Amino acid sequence: MAFDFVLEQLLTLQPVVKPMFGCHAVYVGEKIVLILRKKTSDDTDNGVWIATTSEHHDSLKKLFPNMRSILVFGGGETGWQLLPEDAVDFEESVNEVCKLIMRHDKRVGKIPKKKKKKK
Repeated sequence: MAFDFVLEQLLTLQPVVKPMFGCHAVYVGEKIVLILRKKTSDDTDNGVWIATTSEHHDSLKKLFPNMRSILVFGGGETGWQLLPEDAVDFEESVNEVCKLIMRHDKRVGKIPKKKKKKK
């Protein structure tokens, strides 16, 4: 799994990892907080995806100047924000977002919508 140091940082919160989009989604309680992505076939959005909402983008951008929206879903602004693996401050930024998660910062994490049951 890519960027396993993230799980070490969040260990006391007992994160759960699930496969998603060919990546690894990290959950804390019922919230999805991060997706860890490192693909060799398409490295466009490799790095750590932050689950957030557009209302928090500006304040997070102040903390993480290299953060941007992911592109794999067609571009434009999305709730998923990326800390790109190739940014000079990647590990430092990921460590900082983990600290936000540890403090239960409301800007990071979303409760996924329930899947509809098949008939």
